[in-house]
Amino acid sequence: MTGGGGRRKTAFATALVRALAYPRILYHDFLQPDPPAASVRVEGLEVPPLPAFDRAVIEACGFSEGEPAALILDQLQAAPFREHLRLHHFLESCEWPHPLGVAHANPRHLVVLLISEEPLYHALHRLSFRVHTDRGGGAFEHRPEDFGLDAAAEPLFAALAALFARIGVTPTASEMRLLLSDLLERARAITQIRQAVFGRVEGVPWEALLARELEEPLEQLRASLF
Repeated sequence: MTGGGGRRKTAFATALVRALAYPRILYHDFLQPDPPAASVRVEGLEVPPLPAFDRAVIEACGFSEGEPAALILDQLQAAPFREHLRLHHFLESCEWPHPLGVAHANPRHLVVLLISEEPLYHALHRLSFRVHTDRGGGAFEHRPEDFGLDAAAEPLFAALAALFARIGVTPTASEMRLLLSDLLERARAITQIRQAVFGRVEGVPWEALLARELEEPLEQLRASLF
């Protein structure tokens, strides 16, 4: 899956495998640092801990032996090129060599979804069916509790929902987190609110924020901040 940042590729991939009723869904994000993992002793020798990427692939292989499984690999553009080469070998052979042995996948049960902000390595591209996801309008489903806020923030979220419905864009969770920080800590005037929305949410045209029909929702948003 390709598309620019914030285009809900991850949400689409997750929704797709859930709609297909895959009982096992594994996920790895190459932008996230590896969580701490313990080393393993094999035949008296201490083997360094496997990277999170290896663990995700090995788990997916194991589950695929007995039931359908989906492996979602997110932000693939951030992976070192050697991982692209290993992934290409895996998709061709269904074998994943690692320091502890070789994991085997059942190709009839395993689907691998590759999510990237940039074009795939050409060899991977040839093995893949490409899907481009557009950002689209979408429904504003963010809630105060998702961001550590209480019921007092409900008017703010209602005002944001009304604003983004007019614009036809929905911010991602990460965009919302940054936007809320700007609105709650720094924005006081309409001009500051416009700049915060434009600067934090991809796909919002500056001209739209200046349109007459947005004056009312922007004023409601400003009032909700006090």
